[in-house]
Amino acid sequence: MAIFKKKKNRRVCVVGLDGVPYSLLLDFCAKGIMPAMAKLVETGRLHRMKASLPEISAVSWTDFMTGTNSGTHGIFGFTDFKPASYEVRFPNFRDVKAETIWDILGRKGRKSIVINQPSTYPARPLNGSLVSGFVALDLAKAVYPAAQKLALEKIGYQIDIDTMRAREDHEFLWQELTKTMSGRQKALNYFWRDEWDYFEFVVTGTDRLHHYLWNAGQDAAHPYHASFLDYYRQVDRIIERIVTALKQPDGREPVLYLLSDHGFARLEYEVNLNAWLEREGYLKFATPAPKGLEDIAPESRAFVLDPNRIYLNLRGKFPKGSVEPSAAKSLRAEIQAKLERLEFEGRNVVREVFAAEDVYSGPLAAKGPDLLAVSEYGFDFKGSAKKKDVFTRTNLQGMHTWDDAFFWAPEDHGNNLSISDLAPVILENFS
Repeated sequence: MAIFKKKKNRRVCVVGLDGVPYSLLLDFCAKGIMPAMAKLVETGRLHRMKASLPEISAVSWTDFMTGTNSGTHGIFGFTDFKPASYEVRFPNFRDVKAETIWDILGRKGRKSIVINQPSTYPARPLNGSLVSGFVALDLAKAVYPAAQKLALEKIGYQIDIDTMRAREDHEFLWQELTKTMSGRQKALNYFWRDEWDYFEFVVTGTDRLHHYLWNAGQDAAHPYHASFLDYYRQVDRIIERIVTALKQPDGREPVLYLLSDHGFARLEYEVNLNAWLEREGYLKFATPAPKGLEDIAPESRAFVLDPNRIYLNLRGKFPKGSVEPSAAKSLRAEIQAKLERLEFEGRNVVREVFAAEDVYSGPLAAKGPDLLAVSEYGFDFKGSAKKKDVFTRTNLQGMHTWDDAFFWAPEDHGNNLSISDLAPVILENFS
């Protein structure tokens, strides 16, 4: 007799909190700032999780939604090189070469609703609805199906805050955070009433808050400390509403997951890696005031693409390539060893430098960098070709961290999770 496996009848909801660190979440749960989240921590498992490398949203969210790494999905950063050039371009959702969670579910006849997922612009067709998150330039191209645009306009939906102005004007930042949060909640209410099997809802205001006002969350005397905590209370109320809504009986088992795409820490100095390579004699420019990497001198042996991707100037890979492939291994080891010894005022700057083969796997791995550097907390790597000082100050207050993202699940998934491990966990609910 044939034994047929019963098809799982579940609704799965994923809540993304961009840039929320595991450590901060635990702290706010313990202090009563996030009581709904605290209940989840008591009943499930809060995992400390590693983000992508680089630890930036463009890569980490793509790792999450495809269950792969850059060597397979093809997104190595917010920027990448134009073919046979040192000029950069901005990859978008069309450049993602791997299936997403909702692509796979769509082939199974399952319907997905995805709201504010970063790195999904322009919106691609799916079985359901998609509202792209940042970097999305035009709401008309950020929505699928296009008919949903009118409903979003009616509720005053705004994709992201005005980041340049908010960086300088913190009163304006709060206005923007309030406006975008209101639109997110209205979009949540609007789409929740639809039929769906997979629902994803991402809050990105947390990331913006941390970049511009991280110190407010850490210092009780800060003039914006209460506002910082109140923002997290709003986030917690959204979590509580989703938990309550999932409990409404509809004949299907509800499953909830929560995650962040990277952690955060206080930023003290930006570290300009191209300036360091120039100082160490690995990089030269053809002009005293380069506009970008396209002004590189042919004798250069290495350079950095934002934020921490170190490329050897390989002959055959780059138009002014000077490094023979036979010399690549020894040069890479030399740069790695020197960079790992970098100090500032007696403090270690570099936590670890990874070889590409330890990070990437897949048919596109050769397109990526040769080394990836991870900094110690407080030192934020940058890939500017214009700055000449290795260590510089910034008006940003917070920086991304690699090893302090979080994943909450009803069950234990071990102690060594990376964000690319989550797609199979989610999809198992529909097997």
